[in-house]
Amino acid sequence: MHGYEMIQEIAERSGGAWKPSPGSVYPTLQLLEDEGLIVSESEGGKKLFALTEAGRTAAEEGPDAPWEEASRGVDWEALTEIRQAGFGLMEAFGQVWKTGSKEQREKALTVINDARKKLYLILADED
Repeated sequence: MHGYEMIQEIAERSGGAWKPSPGSVYPTLQLLEDEGLIVSESEGGKKLFALTEAGRTAAEEGPDAPWEEASRGVDWEALTEIRQAGFGLMEAFGQVWKTGSKEQREKALTVINDARKKLYLILADED
């Protein structure tokens, strides 16, 4: 598979708890290729990667898959609530930004900035 597919696969296997960035995946793939653990070939403008025999052996002998560790102990119900709240907030903000007047957009920015400050105050145990 190619690097982007790997990023999506890791995110899926970890239940969304870990989605590595391209900036960490592609250099790692190059390192693994340099070490002879994977090989690559170009197909349709994309670089596809596959394990070598040495790579398969290393994978079998290595530690548990990192996405298993990333998802261990995750409160999936709370994570779902957090995502819904965050996406809902951004949807509302986006709607105001797209259709609102200049004054309404300024008010929306104030609300977002106030909310951010209030969240940090929660960590500081201040009201």
